[in-house]
Amino acid sequence: MARKVAWCLILFVLSAAACRQLPFLGRKKGPASWREVPAAKLAFKFQPDINPPANAIPPDNPTSLPAIQNDFTANRNEQLLARTISSPDGKRALAVYATAEEQNNEYRLDMYAADGKFLRNVTPPSLAVIFPERVAWADDGQRIAFIGRKSSSKTAGNEAEAAPTPASVEGEPAAIAPEPGMTPIGAAPSNGPVFAPVPTFNTEQIYTADRDGFNLKPLTNREGLIYFYLDWAPDGHALAALACRESEWNAREAAGRIPQGRPRLLSPDGQETPLSDSLVEAPPVWSPDSSKVAVGFDTEIEVYDAATASPTRARLSVREPLWQSSVAFDQKTFAQPPNNGPAVASNAPPASYQPIVRLVWPDPATLYTQTAFVRVYANGPVNNFPRWHQMTFSPQAGALK
Repeated sequence: MARKVAWCLILFVLSAAACRQLPFLGRKKGPASWREVPAAKLAFKFQPDINPPANAIPPDNPTSLPAIQNDFTANRNEQLLARTISSPDGKRALAVYATAEEQNNEYRLDMYAADGKFLRNVTPPSLAVIFPERVAWADDGQRIAFIGRKSSSKTAGNEAEAAPTPASVEGEPAAIAPEPGMTPIGAAPSNGPVFAPVPTFNTEQIYTADRDGFNLKPLTNREGLIYFYLDWAPDGHALAALACRESEWNAREAAGRIPQGRPRLLSPDGQETPLSDSLVEAPPVWSPDSSKVAVGFDTEIEVYDAATASPTRARLSVREPLWQSSVAFDQKTFAQPPNNGPAVASNAPPASYQPIVRLVWPDPATLYTQTAFVRVYANGPVNNFPRWHQMTFSPQAGALK
């Protein structure tokens, strides 16, 4: 079924009294390497209600590169270009687009040279790309990842839906020669698109391919689970992801809530490591050195080791400081009851006491958290009481001994 909640768009739209501040223990200047500090040995102090961090708003990313948009306008005007994603070296770009037959927010993926020359199809018509905001290059530019499921298009596999013949590009063949095991799509001419067989599923799974758009394969194959979020580690050694059952997705959608998922790590060879059985709203973020992953559970943050044979975890509660800071925030915001109405009962949660919905981790010792009230209505997401807070990490005493 359609995934009506634009998960990453909601994250983009999302733009506490003091905590029981845990003392900085151990070195005052921090460790030589934060990889040396197990997650379970992290201490922190919490500073509520700060100004939004400088990198809270994602950088402006054009909907499409002009050269690729020009190709769609001139040669592919029956297909709608949704966005492009440039490779880290700027030499290539992925084009996410929909055809006239696509339904339920389904897209396809092609590879282009940065100058706008079409190179090849990445996804066959039988595989639909879902959540186009989650199509991503690894930072080393050697792999791509996206979320896909079995296409619902009636014309999937029809040669009329094949993309244009690859153009001749320096260093690229003018046509893709079939290889053993590859199956042509429809009765295409010899230089038409061909794809190696690739499994598809009824629920969203994570797929990867190499930088050339070849070796497409599912990284996950858990039919019945919806993988709706992914994020490459900065060093490319793994992906962090969120997944939930279809029934859980549908229940959240019916209630106008953003989806919740269980966090997990995925290695490039498909090994999957569940991090928690709890459902989270705030999606995983990597530490800048790729050694740890953090997620938000309501008013708690869990940090996991992600680059060690003996991983640990830390569950860091900010419930008490968030409650106290929310009381102060409400008193400042609502000097009088709204519309001169009755005062809120003293034992009721403060209006601004909301769950963690987003994390930003710009340096190993600093994690920013955003709390907010978020609901999804027919006319789009609503975001109330957005507040930013800062967690500053330090190693506990003896952590590096």
